[in-house]
Amino acid sequence: MTTPPLVLTVAGSDSGGGAGIQADLKTMLALGVHGMSVIAAVTAQNSLGVQGYWELPAEAVQAQLDSVLGDIGVDAVKTGMLASPTLVELVAATLAEVSAPVVVDPVGVSKHGDSLLAPEAVETIKSRLFPAATVVTPNLYEVQQLTGVKVEDEHGMRAAADAILELGPTWVLIKGGHLPGAPVDLLTDGTTTQTFGAERHDNRHTHGTGCTLASAVASYLALGEDVVEAVRLAKGYVTGAIAHGFPLGSGIGPVDHAWRLRPAAR
Repeated sequence: MTTPPLVLTVAGSDSGGGAGIQADLKTMLALGVHGMSVIAAVTAQNSLGVQGYWELPAEAVQAQLDSVLGDIGVDAVKTGMLASPTLVELVAATLAEVSAPVVVDPVGVSKHGDSLLAPEAVETIKSRLFPAATVVTPNLYEVQQLTGVKVEDEHGMRAAADAILELGPTWVLIKGGHLPGAPVDLLTDGTTTQTFGAERHDNRHTHGTGCTLASAVASYLALGEDVVEAVRLAKGYVTGAIAHGFPLGSGIGPVDHAWRLRPAAR
């Protein structure tokens, strides 16, 4: 029997199942890789927002990393919510020794505007985690939080990308979904630049898009695609997931990670 490609997510848990570790593992399953997890934080979260979060002790996070990397190994890694400088330092130090590609989703706030990152952790992400990253996937709010660059139109995305690249990642994917008009994302390593457009769907149920995109990119990298093709394929998957997002609870529902697996989508 053949073992599928192995992808590890290091992130927070979403009790509502739409983002975080839960979204990551659903994405990985949908794309045909074996998902593994290191839980760095636990959130109390639903369709209305984040009611609280609790970091796991550093020794618990390190033990999970050592357990997976020491026995199973990885073909790609995705990081999400890390919350504190201590956890960022720990994860960055471990991933600096990993040869597999690393996709960093620098989670700062939730879909509902709830903070998921201690202010003092921002500098640690910039100085320690970004240099270990193959691809960083910030949205426009995270770009401003990390660099001070405020993007107001598509033309400003390149300046934002350059500011992120100065912090050390190999590639950056600036997500432009918060700009008006048709969404456009910009991918660059400073030499090669590619933009990715998509249809804007009239659907408010978009919880988990950032986690899902980063996990999809990591999955396609594990499957052997180069960065540009991995992002292109991941964008196609996420766009479909947004189109099929569904209501859940009284607020914002999640994207549908299983949309390709349902009979109507085949």
